[in-house]
Amino acid sequence: MAKTLTAFVCQSCGHRVPKWMGKCPACEDWNTLVEEVSPPSSDSKRGPRAKKETPSLQPITQVLEAPSSRLPTGIEEFDRTLGGGLVPGSLVLIGGDPGIGKSTLVLQSMWRVARSGKKVLYVSGEESPEQIKLRAQRLGCLDDDLIIGAEICIEEVLRLIDQSKPDVLVLDSIQTFYTVDLQSAPGSIGQVREVAFKVFQECKARSLPVVIIGHITKEGAIAGPKSLEHIVDAVLYFEGERGHSYRILRAIKNRFGATPEMGVFEMSQEGLTPVGNPSEIFLAERPQDTTGSVIVATMEGTRPLLVEVQALVSGSSSIGMPRRMATGVDPNRMTLLVAIMEKRLGLNLAGEDIFVNLAGGIKVSEPAVDLGIAVAIASSFQNRPVDPGVVVVGEVGLTGEVRSVVQLEPRLLEAASLGFSRCVVPHSSRKSPGGTSPSLEVVWVKTLAEALETIL
Repeated sequence: MAKTLTAFVCQSCGHRVPKWMGKCPACEDWNTLVEEVSPPSSDSKRGPRAKKETPSLQPITQVLEAPSSRLPTGIEEFDRTLGGGLVPGSLVLIGGDPGIGKSTLVLQSMWRVARSGKKVLYVSGEESPEQIKLRAQRLGCLDDDLIIGAEICIEEVLRLIDQSKPDVLVLDSIQTFYTVDLQSAPGSIGQVREVAFKVFQECKARSLPVVIIGHITKEGAIAGPKSLEHIVDAVLYFEGERGHSYRILRAIKNRFGATPEMGVFEMSQEGLTPVGNPSEIFLAERPQDTTGSVIVATMEGTRPLLVEVQALVSGSSSIGMPRRMATGVDPNRMTLLVAIMEKRLGLNLAGEDIFVNLAGGIKVSEPAVDLGIAVAIASSFQNRPVDPGVVVVGEVGLTGEVRSVVQLEPRLLEAASLGFSRCVVPHSSRKSPGGTSPSLEVVWVKTLAEALETIL
């Protein structure tokens, strides 16, 4: 009788060791090694290595082009994030916090796909068909071409594909499925990797688009091995603050579209509603003639977006330890800008508590919001409001200079379309081609001091 081979696999990084250890030698996490049965070697089953046909080689110029037709999901914001729709044979991984609305988004989009005449197979490892129907009835997403299945064995799921021959496959969620080739529990590193690879092989061979829903760890990453994100063609994160009704679908990886692209949705009792012009939503509740508030033009993928940057500067009650808090922007970047303002502008901010927030619960990481953060802090510190018709954009360097940003033209056009009258932009972007609206006055500045003198 053949001896059963086992190995200990780290549930954080997937590293394998022959014996149990308290700490993983790869990621150095404690108590993450779990014993798993190693799959039998395929070569030992076949005996001597069989002859294989030599793979065909051809110049890249002679490779036939694949059809580029995409399958639209019926939700414009979802299609925008995907780059135009689902590509045949692609794997799309959607991750997000529990209860954020991942299954709701997928169910609503797949219902629209089914209404267009395509057959959708929705396989859930977390809910029964009765539970899925209750949610579908609440959302009004019932259609005969939307086929529901409850199965967690991936081999059985592949048989369901042969039986129903769908146009789109949905797996909810990848951490609940397992393969009979491994003896470990569903959700382990090995199971997630093998299940994803089997689905990858099937979808490529059948040109079947697959949407996979994944769990999120406490660190905010998709649970499972990192190779899961490498296997799939697109990785989307569904984000949102608990206290806000708006949700953002952000593309982290996309082999068939731009990154980072985003779509905005509003969560209601009837489900998710796409927000066609999120700039108007984020600016709808902006107060008038209030200090510490300025509008910034940012880019999310190919979409220009106007967001409100708010700052509050007040005298610190703690001696020598003023507070620095930022929501929606990098706190380290805010601290750096405060130091620049102290050194280059002579503002005495050392003993002040400073709080910065992006209204609407949105998060922005690009450096083009630097000028907006600095202007909002100076406005609150000097108690001087910013003209509500002004938009600012620019990166701030360590010497106090305002540096150029990419894609300036769509930012200016978005500001003009929403009725803003003046935009303060870096002087170094003046050479870049592109026109602006005649109703928008463009002010070119070289330094942070010049920008504050123009605005305040």
